[in-house]
Amino acid sequence: MMLNALTIDLEDYFHVTAFDGPEKRRHWDQFESRVCRNTGRMLRLLASSSTTATFFVLGWVAERYPDLVARVREAGHEIASHGYSHRLVYDMTPAEFREDLRRARRAIASACGVEVRGYRAPSFSITERSLWALDVLVEEGYAFDSSVYPVHHHRYGVPGAPRHAHQLARPSGWLVEVPPSTMRLCGVTLPVAGGGYFRLYPYALTRRAIHDLNTVEHQPAVVYVHPWEIDPLQPRQAGSLVNRFRHSVNLDRTESRLSRLLRDYAFGPLSTAIQIQSPLAAPRRTGDRACVSAPDVMVPASVQGQSW
Repeated sequence: MMLNALTIDLEDYFHVTAFDGPEKRRHWDQFESRVCRNTGRMLRLLASSSTTATFFVLGWVAERYPDLVARVREAGHEIASHGYSHRLVYDMTPAEFREDLRRARRAIASACGVEVRGYRAPSFSITERSLWALDVLVEEGYAFDSSVYPVHHHRYGVPGAPRHAHQLARPSGWLVEVPPSTMRLCGVTLPVAGGGYFRLYPYALTRRAIHDLNTVEHQPAVVYVHPWEIDPLQPRQAGSLVNRFRHSVNLDRTESRLSRLLRDYAFGPLSTAIQIQSPLAAPRRTGDRACVSAPDVMVPASVQGQSW
């Protein structure tokens, strides 16, 4: 059975960018936090199936709940970065993005002693107008990224980008890009196996998509989920009808569906499933930047060396 990648964006329910705003952001510390409770439930679910995953940890959470991040690490899960402030990348300048990366890295390292080498942008917000962020990631010494969704969406996506993991050549160096899973249907690339899509689609469609990825395309699936998605009792948030529907649909079914998925397929950390076998060599510093001149990571030969 092929090993697929399970990834978990470790954030709280009030961090969701669809409900974001400057006023709300200033009051995050006043919201009831449920991230420790929900992550604990997630850890127990994973332990029950002997599954390890990649946790993309929000630096804001690591700074406030370091024991939680240490607990995730001690359970054998891979730790990566979800940035610090959960700001959309295309709403930041390159300098702001770089500082957000560094602040998150410091908070995560302080919490669990891990120097992160993987990144996922909030709401997959590395798009055609923020591809510069990939160069910043290389300069900061990251080995892999999972932010580019090769789909059409009004808030994210790079249509036409490769659908599977690939070594990406950028002006600043090399990076392994690992897109969330998609499927081809009637000539259209559709997102599957993660977030609201996992909750909204019939389970049979998710299962068929992963089966075809594994047996027809011979590729591991990359599934993503959030701890708040197994919490149907979380406080409801103000926002548009569409955003409230997307956020809340089938929250009461996520845990059972995820449990079933872990029984049906084998899952592990992203860097194991995608064969990212070793970290990049220590980057050499040039002024305030870290430069990487060559890749020291491995992905399947069929998807190496892409440039777009």
